[in-house]
Amino acid sequence: MSRKMIEIGKTDVEMTPRPIEPSWILEGKPEATGCELSRSADGLASTIVWHCTEGKFNWYYTFDETILILEGSIVLESDTMRPTRYGPGDVIFFRDGAHAKWHVEGHVKKLAFCRKTQPFVLGLAGRAINKLKRIFFPIGTRQAASLMGAG
Repeated sequence: MSRKMIEIGKTDVEMTPRPIEPSWILEGKPEATGCELSRSADGLASTIVWHCTEGKFNWYYTFDETILILEGSIVLESDTMRPTRYGPGDVIFFRDGAHAKWHVEGHVKKLAFCRKTQPFVLGLAGRAINKLKRIFFPIGTRQAASLMGAG
């Protein structure tokens, strides 16, 4: 199967229902929808657009998630964080295992970058393999661009 190396998407997409676990809802009737924009070849990372109407609910994270709020606002709190309001342009990172109480004010639309974590040993092995690839299969005389810093 052939996969495109570069894919282009938009955040104005048709979204499908992504119901919040009913036992997590604390107040109101929040309705969530979403659309997956991309998925990594190994299936461990994805990018989604997610929208939710007003309400309060718990969220329990089973993967790392970085969000960028596109529209609307939320108030987040946790056991270690006092209630704080976030809006368009704010970026928030939730680690695998985190718990947060969400209060969606009116509505919120976010772009989410989700990554399933691997045991440390598997991550170390993956980094070693990537290092060997760079040694034995160099890109050429030019350095590969990276958003993650020096490789």
